[in-house]
Amino acid sequence: MYLCVDIGNSQIHCGVFDADELKIQFRHNTSHVGSSDQFAMFLLQVLRENQIDPKLITKVAIASVVPSVDYSVTAAFLKYFNLQPLFLQPGIKTGIKISSNNSSEIGADLIAGAVGGITKYPNKHLLIYDFGTATTVIYITPQAEFIGGAVLPGIRLMMESLQNNTAKLFTVNSSAPLQPISRDTRNAIQSGLYYSQIGAVKELIEQVTKSYQIKRDELIVIGTGGFAPLLNTSQVFDEIVPDLLLLGLREVVKLNS
Repeated sequence: MYLCVDIGNSQIHCGVFDADELKIQFRHNTSHVGSSDQFAMFLLQVLRENQIDPKLITKVAIASVVPSVDYSVTAAFLKYFNLQPLFLQPGIKTGIKISSNNSSEIGADLIAGAVGGITKYPNKHLLIYDFGTATTVIYITPQAEFIGGAVLPGIRLMMESLQNNTAKLFTVNSSAPLQPISRDTRNAIQSGLYYSQIGAVKELIEQVTKSYQIKRDELIVIGTGGFAPLLNTSQVFDEIVPDLLLLGLREVVKLNS
């Protein structure tokens, strides 16, 4: 079995694969990782509660954008699983060609998403949106070429910015608004957060198809990340794939075995 770990700024998303089947997936707050012992105890408990013997985990793959927790996570696997985790970093086989400038600056999460995308949709134009702490988008060609992407603040960051930099605005639950123009502040904030993200998605789709002379029906638009299901009501995506990065990490394990 493979244990794939996506370490994001807000949450750590984990998944256990038995061959190509995703058996379980679970999350942990990144800020609560603590020591290697604490993180290992969390992993062991979750696995056992789901009737998975930790000894059956033979490989671990990690995509991390939070270097400060990498040591504790690595030590947890070394001490309690007797496994050296494979970090997605330069030099690791991925099956994609990086064509953007400064490839070393590309986050491991973006690479994992790209690998997951070409695994699920080979030989296609792909536009992949990952809605996490930041909202990222990457464009992949049918030749598995990573062209580049765009980054904008995610829904949570936008909400925090409004709360921290205004006198009277407050935190609201993230949800799709009932109407675009609202008659009260709470729904107005929800509407602004929602449509700012959807507007960016639509505009980037239009600009990418124009810039690269792609017909819309030739482009597969994928949504992933914690906020993707919320935005799925807009029907701008061809598919929502919540476990896309885990799928990519599973393929990275195979390529590097």
